[in-house]
Amino acid sequence: MGKKIRLIDRLRLGFAVLVAKSVTFVVRSLRLGAASVLPGSIARRIEPRILELLSQQVKNGVILIAGTNGKTTTALLLCTILERNGYRIAHNSTGANLENGLMTALIENTNLVGALNVDYAILEVDENIVPKVLQPLQPRIILCLNLFRDQLDRYGEVDSISKRWTKVISTLPLETVVIPNADDPTLSYLGQQLPQKVLFFGMNEPEHYLEAIPHAVDSIYCPSCGHSLDYQGVYLSHLGDFTCPKCGFSKSKPTLESSQWSQILVGLYNKYNTLAAVTAAQELGVDQAIIQDTINNFQAAFGRAEDLVINGKRVRILLSKNPVGTNETIRVVTQSTDKTTLLVLNDRTPDGTDVSWIWDVDTEKLVERGGTLVVSGDRVYDMALRLRYSEKSAQSHLNLIVESDLRQAIATALKHTPDNETLHILPTYSAMLEVREVLTGRKIL
Repeated sequence: MGKKIRLIDRLRLGFAVLVAKSVTFVVRSLRLGAASVLPGSIARRIEPRILELLSQQVKNGVILIAGTNGKTTTALLLCTILERNGYRIAHNSTGANLENGLMTALIENTNLVGALNVDYAILEVDENIVPKVLQPLQPRIILCLNLFRDQLDRYGEVDSISKRWTKVISTLPLETVVIPNADDPTLSYLGQQLPQKVLFFGMNEPEHYLEAIPHAVDSIYCPSCGHSLDYQGVYLSHLGDFTCPKCGFSKSKPTLESSQWSQILVGLYNKYNTLAAVTAAQELGVDQAIIQDTINNFQAAFGRAEDLVINGKRVRILLSKNPVGTNETIRVVTQSTDKTTLLVLNDRTPDGTDVSWIWDVDTEKLVERGGTLVVSGDRVYDMALRLRYSEKSAQSHLNLIVESDLRQAIATALKHTPDNETLHILPTYSAMLEVREVLTGRKIL
């Protein structure tokens, strides 16, 4: 934290940053995009150690946030809490969470010669690159949110990711603080194996248990011995209160009493995001009144339970990119009285090219309530077929509209949304960016 850099490294770093900032200026001036990745990629070619050299200058340390779901929302909440406490923050707010995106976010906060003047760097990191960036970043705090199946064509199963995480985190300095999700068996076990200081976050509110374990569940087997876990109850997917009847492994005790904290936004998954950020903020000594007031006034990150008003009608965008996340957004939709929903399914690189995961989604719950479902995206017919298979009878009350043109699909969905209701849009990641561009006229990336 705040280490001095050798002169030769300073010169190379300064040149790399100057070139990167020039690229940013050109890209944004010509409106070619947000320049959230390319500057870092170019700077890295000039100075391969740029991530390490920049992170060394962060005065109070790097806070790394990793997991399948919730990274952007948790990072934004923690960033907002710390900023309200008077700290200067570097943050990859566009959601560019691969190596070049992290570099670009840090470069954005330097001067022309590469001097970085921030108190904290809050970096959300793609779960697959965590082992690559931990050593150069040397984070002060690591938040481990959850591990779900996501883009199997890229990542594989969750146990392989957790093993890589455990191996590399255990080599970090003992003063590193690791904050895993106690309700996730894989991460709870990970925290129990580490030599560093570990603080757990999780739920202790049985009234929020699901009626049954969803069939899209991932990790219901003991990460220690492989035996099936006994669940007292689950909150979402495999997150819940559990013990292993064979070896005695059980859920770690959360640092916070979850019932004492309100939550940001809608959906139980955002209670987890809240608890993760609060645990980190308290570890950093932030006053509880500031934390609670920030929660009460929090505004959603783009596409994450984000509310917009379009042509006088309310629109809510709920990012839905894997089975667990989509089941939770469907739960939000079905708990409302609104009857129009737009689902947009893409299969591009940011989404994962394997869309077979939609068959693990509980779309039956969405179809059973009837109303109007509009589907669009690159894989519009895959989604339409999934919804048709979700109908229990030919006499269902579902009005299914298939529209491959996204702009027309949005217009159609808005037309079917009464003035006193909200249009819920459930897009995958690249689809979410397109939806927002259509609705707001502005690109994010």
